[in-house]
This record gives sequence, C-alpha cells and structure tokens, in this order.
Amino acid sequence: MSVRHNEAENRYELDAPHGLAIAVYRQQGDSRLFTHTEVPPEDEGHGIGAQLVRAALDDTKAHGFKIVPACSFVVAFVRRHPEYVA
Repeated sequence: MSVRHNEAENRYELDAPHGLAIAVYRQQGDSRLFTHTEVPPEDEGHGIGAQLVRAALDDTKAHGFKIVPACSFVVAFVRRHPEYVA
C-alpha cells in the first residue's frame, strides 16, 4: 500500500483493504497542522494509520515544513516517535 499526497484536498491518502484512509492537514505558512486522521473501522489496529501518518510526516519534513500535530492520533504518534518534533 502506498501513500499519496492529494494537495487539492490538503490530505494524504492510502487505499486500505476496506476503503480510504486519510490524514488531513491545514497549511499555515511554513507549517502543516494535522487536524484529522481516519482509517476505515475494519482496518483499525493493523498499522495502517501509523503507515499513513509516518509517510505524511516524512513528506512534510522532506519539503521543509514544520509538523504541528493537532489530532489525537498524530499527537500520540509523535510522542512515540520524537524524531518528528521540530
């Protein structure tokens, strides 16, 4: 499964077995504020959210943007992976 950046919708997307997983952000200057993460209920607990968020945060860093976690899933992910803290 590969994560794609849908710039028109300000989100990252991953085709999960039971639908679309998304990580939504709001661009604010040199920062991306991650506001919502959603994984189809049937796919929860299988690492899909972590795969999606890791790819989104890696892409954000690669483009020189600061990461601002605002949704609970991204906040928890960044706590477990401090390399994403600016």
